[in-house]
Amino acid sequence: MRAVILAGGRGTRLRPFTVSFPKPLMPVGDIPILEILLRQLRSHGVVEVTLLTGHLAYLLEGYFEDGHRLDLKIDYLHEEEPLGTAGPLRQLAGRLDEDFFVMNGDLLTDLDFTALMAAHRRAGTLVTISTFSRAEKIDLGVLKIDPNGDVIGYDEKPTLYVDVSMGAYAMSPAALERVPAGRYDMPELILDLLADGQRVNSRGHDGFWLDIGRPDDYALANEMFTDNPRAFLRDL
Repeated sequence: MRAVILAGGRGTRLRPFTVSFPKPLMPVGDIPILEILLRQLRSHGVVEVTLLTGHLAYLLEGYFEDGHRLDLKIDYLHEEEPLGTAGPLRQLAGRLDEDFFVMNGDLLTDLDFTALMAAHRRAGTLVTISTFSRAEKIDLGVLKIDPNGDVIGYDEKPTLYVDVSMGAYAMSPAALERVPAGRYDMPELILDLLADGQRVNSRGHDGFWLDIGRPDDYALANEMFTDNPRAFLRDL
């Protein structure tokens, strides 16, 4: 199987760390977050990886090289200007003939990638989104109002449970044909597919997931990985 990793972002939320250092190389414990992800993918049968690079690409290429150290075959596609979270995928249109993974390069998760791909193939859709149920505490009173403007309910500081995208997808090659030239983000691709009458599948994950883009989440990722690294990498 092949995975396509989005690794070209500037990591602005983690500045100043990412001014001279690409976010996918930020260490979790003592291992770069992207290396953790690549080793997980390899354990699920991924053998080929394309890294879509931009900001400080030479550091990523210098660290991972051709992937031999991780028993992977790694190649690179570079974007000269930011193309969003889906725009860079256009470069792969016509080059892939089997289902593949797409994901952000800054995820810390114990996601079962094998099960994600199996769910995608069963569904027969162009895209399957891995989702996570997240609790969001609202620190305000939330009103329920009917069309006449009458208050019919009042929830004081409720906790809302929402299904969010984990930034990990299984895709079919035909999805790449839907990506236009220029800047284009993953939500636009999903909404365009739905508007065109295409089904988009999802698979919920009830394990662990963090996007290390925020300083608080990055600190938590370090804590969780340091406490139990084998929960994420069984070869340690």
